[in-house]
Amino acid sequence: MTIVGYARVSTREQNPAQQEAALTAAGAERVFTDHGESNRNISRPQWNACLDYLREGDVLMVYRLDRLSSSDAHLITLINELGQRGVDLRSITEPAIDTTSPMGRALYGIMAVFAQLRVDTIRQNTLDGLKHARSQGRVGGRPTVMTPERVAVAQQMRADKATYPQIARTLGVGEATVKRALAAARATTPIQ
Repeated sequence: MTIVGYARVSTREQNPAQQEAALTAAGAERVFTDHGESNRNISRPQWNACLDYLREGDVLMVYRLDRLSSSDAHLITLINELGQRGVDLRSITEPAIDTTSPMGRALYGIMAVFAQLRVDTIRQNTLDGLKHARSQGRVGGRPTVMTPERVAVAQQMRADKATYPQIARTLGVGEATVKRALAAARATTPIQ
């Protein structure tokens, strides 16, 4: 097990020395430090290097959780991902955040449940919104360029043995658009 520290300061003028000293004093064998990187930026050079360095059984130590992320949702996702990799998390100034202890693991479990609840809630809200929009006669996506007049021209050209690429060039649309429009027209035309 290796204790790996991560420190971050938001601007180049700030000094991360306090964080680095606290991490080293708390047992971090290696400390990765980002200078002038916002915690809203998920991809930070030293953070990425830290993630690459961490192995199963390691402990990621931070001075405070806000060094990792400003977003609760991203933080929960991050803690969940670390847990899936077998990496524990410890915060120096927030002693309740220590997944190497039974209480910390319980807290991690609760956070993982909330992360999944958030994902499920977003998914359900999206499905509910789409269902409501459909009930109101609205369908998502871009409006078709194949107006009824264009479909009629395409049908006539196809009846005259024109190929799909020829029809597409004539109408100024893609070949797949022509194929979809003609297939839809066939599906809605009553059989004689």
